[in-house]
Amino acid sequence: MTHSDPILSVRDLQGWYGKSHVLQGVSFDVRDGELITLLGRNGAGKTTTLRSIMGLMPRAEGVVAFEGRQVLGQTPHVLAQLGLALVPENRGIFGGLTVFENLNIAIRGESSWTMARIRDLFPELNGRMKTAAGKLSGGEQQMLTIARALLTGPRVLLLDEPTEGRAPVIVERLVELFRRLKQDGLAVVLVEHNFDVCRSVADRHYIVDGGEIVWSGDSDELARSDSVISRHLSLENV
Repeated sequence: MTHSDPILSVRDLQGWYGKSHVLQGVSFDVRDGELITLLGRNGAGKTTTLRSIMGLMPRAEGVVAFEGRQVLGQTPHVLAQLGLALVPENRGIFGGLTVFENLNIAIRGESSWTMARIRDLFPELNGRMKTAAGKLSGGEQQMLTIARALLTGPRVLLLDEPTEGRAPVIVERLVELFRRLKQDGLAVVLVEHNFDVCRSVADRHYIVDGGEIVWSGDSDELARSDSVISRHLSLENV
């Protein structure tokens, strides 16, 4: 794999819930240090795309190539070991464990994301290490979830609606964090409704509608694509 090759390449990804054919040919690439967004209405297939990549769908077909190797069909545990990490919309933290315990169980010896590095990146968690995770604010829980994912040592981070329901100050903090992650060379796939966030941090955007990619381009192209936005995205996105 050369430097310009995608670290993650998705081709003709199909996904089903029972008999419901939800994904109908999703294709996109992401490279080291690149942040791409998946945009679309609720139910368009964005979260299902992330779940399919991460081995969480009951049935998925197509190609998910990580560092040039087909990994579709691998278990979430194996995919995490390879270097993929998903931060789900529901966060999935252990509310009865302390912040430190939530972080400590994610540590992998070979990861470049050490606890010291996490403490530097997430100063808001430093004074909360002995606090039960369930007692954190929503914004703090979101930071904890991302911090825990980073400790597993991902090469690609999949983020599902991280700013949903967050206060503006938390959204600004998350934007700052996304920029730091890009600078550190991490590839990020972001599912996000907030257009301002997407335009300020993303290299490229993909619009999902009806379980397939219907448009792709950079932020300047998106800003000039009023007809695409009105056709494929909800008013709440604008």
